[in-house]
Order: sequence, then structure tokens, then C-alpha cells
Amino acid sequence: MKRRELSAVELLEDCLGVIEREEPRIHAFVRLSEELARAQAEEADRRFSGDGQVGPLTGIPVAIKDVLCVENVETTAGSQILRGFRPPYESTAVARLRAQGAVFLGMTNCDEFAMGSSTENSGYFPTRNPHDPSRVPGGSSGGSAAAVAAGEAVFGLGTDTGGSIRQPAALCGVVGMKPTYGRVSRYGLIAFASSLDQIGPFTRMVGDAALVLQAIAGWDRRDATSVDRPVDMLSSLERGVEGLRLGLPREYFEAEGMEPGVRAAVERAVLTLERAGAELVDVRLPHTDYGLAAYYIIAPAEASSNLARFDGVRYGARAESAGNLLETYLQTRRGGFGPEVRRRIMLGTYALSAGYYDAYYLKAQKVRTLIAQDFERAFESCDAIVSATSPVVAFPIGAKVADPLAMYVCDVLTLGGNLAALPGVSIPCGTSEGLPVGLQVLAPQWADGMALRVARAYEAASNGS
Repeated sequence: MKRRELSAVELLEDCLGVIEREEPRIHAFVRLSEELARAQAEEADRRFSGDGQVGPLTGIPVAIKDVLCVENVETTAGSQILRGFRPPYESTAVARLRAQGAVFLGMTNCDEFAMGSSTENSGYFPTRNPHDPSRVPGGSSGGSAAAVAAGEAVFGLGTDTGGSIRQPAALCGVVGMKPTYGRVSRYGLIAFASSLDQIGPFTRMVGDAALVLQAIAGWDRRDATSVDRPVDMLSSLERGVEGLRLGLPREYFEAEGMEPGVRAAVERAVLTLERAGAELVDVRLPHTDYGLAAYYIIAPAEASSNLARFDGVRYGARAESAGNLLETYLQTRRGGFGPEVRRRIMLGTYALSAGYYDAYYLKAQKVRTLIAQDFERAFESCDAIVSATSPVVAFPIGAKVADPLAMYVCDVLTLGGNLAALPGVSIPCGTSEGLPVGLQVLAPQWADGMALRVARAYEAASNGS
């Protein structure tokens, strides 16, 4: 586009053509913003003509998860309770993309309020995996992952609370990056679990993920949890892994439900990194088995608090037939929230209730500390940790809907990174049964560049270009 060989409008029309062809098959978007996108593409072309500042994302079409507020674009968190809500403000991550001149294609489907691992819990419809439409794309950011995998968007934004960027990236065969907690502002994100949520990119190449993260990261005065630290995702990207120590946690390679084909693909990827110059070391994460239970107490507890604001009074859907205020609350929430959201609200409210707080929520927070300490000790002997992203490949739609615990196990390798506030990236590393497998790279807090560096080294060594 800088050489004027392609215009932003032409690139947008190409993406819209792919969307028209692919959407009946995969259903990645809940709504498009074509009018806004065309106006942004025309503005990008004016910038390229010399009428404005040009950045690395100027004119590039992006798919935005339906939990990130876009000013005056309907944003519903995949839920019926927020249908019709048009935010009068914009999330910081989206605003920074707008400032760069990115082109907003529309809002992508997700599990309702980001609660799920398959995008089957959406209040609208399930999204399907572009590699096999009979299977799930992962979740909760399945719409953004599927859109990038299908070529509908050049990149996407998602959120990761327990693996919701990395897991769908693995199942759809794209790159997905979860930054260190506090690296990207959460202002304007419709919250699920505030101490765990983090915003990050989906791309097809690691270098693109670094460019997007460079654009959206940085301190924001409107988010008290964002941290004022230097943002440099690019300077070490091509340094390779020569001399780096990569940790192999036994607990992650022996995780519950690990499919043999997934393990084999990841082991081949690890050998590729070793041939590229990395030293492999064994590390231990002894409290891994407690992570799933701790996460599914902490996250629902925070969700029960965050979702109390959705009551039909101030915004979104409202039960019009209610006879009084209490009935308005009850009918709106009963009709607006789906079954998985109601399940997690009840679990979280119970865990926070009098007499149970110490037994559940407080104990889960102590386990969280132990898990963070496990990672701290592991990183004393290695520069990054590598493992599978998901213990399974994309499973058939409907296969786990009746068994929530079977669905929750899909997060067993990713949620530790959220509990410990670590940066992590998933990169495609082959296939099992003809479906994509993801390699996860976890790095110490604030070493986002290290995670990207290792992922890029694998990409280069495996001829991913």
C-alpha cells in the first residue's frame, strides 16, 4: 500500500468478498460495520497519498471480538442481554487501532461474556472451524480466530481470561498472543474476570502479532491495572533461540486428556527448537493439578460481581412485562443470560457468600499464589516454557455441551498463564488427525518479547517463512 500497488479500499473489498463467501459456512461475525470500514479505508488511502501519518496497521482490516467496545457500533459480549447496546465510548485497544488507521470489519462471535472454550455458548449461534465446519473453533474468542484462519480479516482482537486467545488460535491454526496482565489497557472491555482478562491479537504470522501488540500496548490512565513500562515487541524478534533454555514441564506433557497426536506434534516442535540452538531443560510446576479448580472459583466469583450491573435498567435488553423493579431484574437476567453464564454466576455467588468465602475463594487465591511461585521457580532455570496449547484438537460441535467439566479441561494448559499473569503465545506446530495443533510459549512477566522471539524462531525453523 505504501508503494500504491494496492489500495486500502481494494484490500477491504477483498476481505468483504471472502466474508460473503465464507460466512455461511463458519459464522465468525455477529455483525459487520461495512459503512464504517469503507470510510476508514478511504481515510487510509488519503494518508497513503501524503495527507496523514502512516503506521504499520494503516488500512489493515481487523475483526474485533464482541466484548471490546467500539464507539457507536453495537457491542453485546455475545449476549442477548446487551442487544442494541451502542457504546458512547471506545475501548483503549480499539482506539489505538483507530489512531493507527486500521479498518474495522465488524464484531466477531464469542462465548457469551467470554465464558466458554468452544464459542458454542454464544447468545446468537455457534461459530465453526474453517478447517472442518463440523467442529468448534475453540473459545471464547472463536469468532476472531476463525475469521483470521479463513482469510476474512488480516488480523483480529480477542481476550484471554483462561486461554481464550491461545486455545482458539491452536484449534484454528493461527497465531494468538496473550500479553502480560497490565500490558494492554482493559478500559472499554466488557469484563468477565477483572484480575485475569487480557486483550491480545490473532494473526497468521508471529511478526504481525508483534506489530499489533506494539500498537495496542502501553499505560492508560483510565485503567488502574495497566502498568507504565517500556513497550518493545520488535527489537529481539529475529534473534532466534541459540543459547536460550526452554523449560519442559512434565505436568503439562502428562496433562489430563492429552491426545497422543497432539503430544507427538508438540514433541516434534520441541526438537525443532532444539535443532535451532535451544537447550531443553526439565522444569516442575507441582501445583498444576489444582489450577483448574482454583480458576473455576476465582473467575466465576469475579464474574458474579461484574455481571451484577446488567439488570435491564440502564442499557441493553429489558423485560417490559415486569410488574415491579425486582421482577424487572429477575426477568431480564433470566431471559437475557444463557445457561453457562447463569451457571457461573451461581457458582461465583456461592463461593463469595457468607460462610463459604474462606473455604473457597480465599483458598483459591492462595492456590493462585502457589501456582505463580511455581512459575517463578521454573523461570530461574529457563528463559521460557514450551508445551501444547490445548490437550486436544478441535472437537465436534455439541460433543462436550452436556458435560461442562469436560469442556473446562480444555483450558488446563492455558489457565496457569492467566493465574500467574504471564505472557503467552500459541503458534501452529503441525496437525493431528488432519486438524491444527498449537505450540504454547510462556515467558516471565513483562518478557512478552521473549515469548514472541521463541515463537518466531520456531516459525522460521519450521519453514513457516
